[in-house]
Amino acid sequence: MPRRRVLSAVGTLREFIDVEVGGGLVLLAGAVVALVWANLGEPGQYEGVWRTHLRLGAGPVALDLELRHWINDLLMALFFFVVGLEIKRELVDGELQGARRAALPASAALGGMLAPALIYLAFNPGGAAARGWGIPMATDIAFAVGVLALFGKRIPLGLKVFLLSLAIVDDIGAIAIIAVFYSGDIGLGPLLLAAACVAAFAVSWRVRSPLRRPLLLVLAAAAWAALYTSGVHATIAGVALGLSVPAGPEPDPSPAESLGDALHPWTSFGIVPLFALANAGVVLPAGGLAAALGQPVALGVVAGLVVGKLLGISLASYLAVRTGLAVLPSDVGWGSIVGVAALGGIGFTVSLFITELAFTDRALADAAKVGVLVGSVLAAALGCLLLVLRRVVSLK
Repeated sequence: MPRRRVLSAVGTLREFIDVEVGGGLVLLAGAVVALVWANLGEPGQYEGVWRTHLRLGAGPVALDLELRHWINDLLMALFFFVVGLEIKRELVDGELQGARRAALPASAALGGMLAPALIYLAFNPGGAAARGWGIPMATDIAFAVGVLALFGKRIPLGLKVFLLSLAIVDDIGAIAIIAVFYSGDIGLGPLLLAAACVAAFAVSWRVRSPLRRPLLLVLAAAAWAALYTSGVHATIAGVALGLSVPAGPEPDPSPAESLGDALHPWTSFGIVPLFALANAGVVLPAGGLAAALGQPVALGVVAGLVVGKLLGISLASYLAVRTGLAVLPSDVGWGSIVGVAALGGIGFTVSLFITELAFTDRALADAAKVGVLVGSVLAAALGCLLLVLRRVVSLK
């Protein structure tokens, strides 16, 4: 790779990490405010606010949704649009370009999804609770990268790239799971209309006209509305649209890079923290945290995030290297992989998102959210401890 492109890639990576670290702090603040509000505010006030209905549009094209659903279905579609842009960039000119480069993070992500799901199902083998098997499969990029960044320059660049690539592949898996397992009855007509809108969106990037921008906005809105009507979760429209934006290895920024750089701070500092504020407010039972964690759903999520991610990512990475399918980056050892595998258990954003899709029973949803919060904290602490004990980083 030419030196100019290497320097550009390193600069882009550092900017991405800086935004994720700052966004992670705001995200944490949103979650803390939600928990305090739900437990110390007036009873029912927290839920009452987010269940307020808001109607947008007029006549047959109007939508009347709860405020929480506007955030989860519409604003989070923009978050997933940025995820789609990042996936596209990595596939075209990043760590996921080519089978050899993608093999290690892809294998690690696959192991890191299968093991947590199996562990969760061991705690919840049947009934409504079993629908939560997808909850501990996700890795939160903002929190995971933010925790790793606490060690500063003592963390090798290759390890940061591995974690980012792992989390991006993990996002691809989570998106597929949401589309296939957590969507409703599928309407073929609206689904085909959504596909046509996405295809037209992709082609419209070639239009050289002042009308291109409004045309792209109309097509994006139509794709979201059609997918919402089809029964497939509407946020998948964001991913599909993001993947359709042109990207390339040229020295000048591509549309995918320019859009990603412009929107990334808005989603990291605005949309995702707002999502946490609207979804992380769990009312703890009378027995406190211990009582909440005594439920199988919470235990399954915690075990899946803390144990499942560590074992799944580590073992899958080891097998990929041992079989010759992949190689470790030159500045990354097995101690680094194990530490990052533990950090992969920081689920949070997408885990909370899947919780809302998996459960209509609020008791099950609240238990799962407690598991996500506790499991993510334990995974972060364990990851930091392992990185220090394995002498990947020094506290001096």
